[in-house]
Amino acid sequence: MKRAYYLIIFLLSLTLGAVAQTDNTQPLHPEDLTDDEIDMNRPTFEPKVRMGKVLDGKDSIPYVELNNVYVYPQPTFNDPRQRAAYNRLVRNVKKVLPIAKEVNTIIIETYEYLQTLPNKKAKDKHLKFVEKSIREEYTPRMKKLTYQQGKLLIKLVYRECGNSAYGTLNAILGPVRAGFWQAFAWTFGASLTKKYDPNGVDKITERVVRQVESGQL
Repeated sequence: MKRAYYLIIFLLSLTLGAVAQTDNTQPLHPEDLTDDEIDMNRPTFEPKVRMGKVLDGKDSIPYVELNNVYVYPQPTFNDPRQRAAYNRLVRNVKKVLPIAKEVNTIIIETYEYLQTLPNKKAKDKHLKFVEKSIREEYTPRMKKLTYQQGKLLIKLVYRECGNSAYGTLNAILGPVRAGFWQAFAWTFGASLTKKYDPNGVDKITERVVRQVESGQL
């Protein structure tokens, strides 16, 4: 189902910029990968190693900072359908988590830029311009996501931003335009107010997300 972009295009109508992936061995955008092309044995995010030094008196002591490593029991499955559902979740997370992180960066950068504009009129004018531009640029990207991937992306945006998609929209665009997008999402059986519960219903998703983030998946 290719209509998921209607649920999340609003998130990408906040700025003209985007964070490009620098790994030339991967497609520019994760949604360019088909499900069959997603490498389940290759990390989506390369593990990072940060090096630095601290002063101890007159001596410099080097240190190395590594990513978190998460240790979980091996998942168990009662039947092949459960295994297939888990593998599908991993594939979906590997595809949409990079987009959710991109959206978080976009929202932060856009909010900071809006603070530099002199008045509401200037802000509204800028938002209308970038909304039109991003629709044209990102609609093809969103069409490549399935409906379930779009719903997962909304939840992961909540995780990354610390707020629901509706709350983020309301803060930046105002309640009228945010309400429009909420009503629009409902027509597709989703809600922009959908929260992310890492200790409850989204516990398995959180486990997968953490391992993908750390380069373990």
